[in-house]
Amino acid sequence: MLKKTESTMNPNDADEGTPVSVKIRERLVAARKRFNANDNIANFIEPGELEKLLDEVEEKMKGVLDSLVIDTVRDHNTDNTARRVAKMYVNEVFRGRYVEVPRITEFPNAEHLNELMIVGPITVRSACSHHFCPVIGKIWIGVMPNEHTNVIGLSKYARLAEWVMGRPQIQEEAVVQLADLIQEKTQPDGLAIVMEASHYCMAWRGVKDMDSKMINSVMRGVFLKDPNLRREFLSLIPRKG
Repeated sequence: MLKKTESTMNPNDADEGTPVSVKIRERLVAARKRFNANDNIANFIEPGELEKLLDEVEEKMKGVLDSLVIDTVRDHNTDNTARRVAKMYVNEVFRGRYVEVPRITEFPNAEHLNELMIVGPITVRSACSHHFCPVIGKIWIGVMPNEHTNVIGLSKYARLAEWVMGRPQIQEEAVVQLADLIQEKTQPDGLAIVMEASHYCMAWRGVKDMDSKMINSVMRGVFLKDPNLRREFLSLIPRKG
């Protein structure tokens, strides 16, 4: 039997044993693209690789459980925990990193709507990028359209918010990312977003304060320039502090 030489080897054979995370990372580095915790990297994942990534995360999660001295062989409660955690991260709570932005149907502003519109509260779920603890809260979105603004359905705002929040985040950056995305999709005269959330990195660990919330906002366009409009938007948000 002839052994494969360097010249006769299929190029795919050489990297067959390379972890899929390494391949994805190499593409990102070659393209000089950032891959921070709250970045979307869907454009660098090839068909079929997400399932392989899930398998890889499962194997590494088994090592974490071993290092925590958890007997997953004899403990029926944790014998499949590594797989469940891998699926949770890749397919659910961090899904916004690995899939493309949801398809949003946009319609022209045929009626030339130009009055304040508020969407919310939209319930959002994320995880802090410092401890991977849940961040759960609500978002309100104010839009001041113009005759050139693209109109999107109310549920689409929730889909865009879910996509942005489905990554390890810090709240301040998440709201800015969402504002940038909605601004790009709709091109309004003004955009305002307020987010109020509980951070379990503070409630579950640390000071263990169950009542504290973080509130922050982003104001764009006429919301930034017109204090009366800004006050109107904030006064119409039915927050329960």
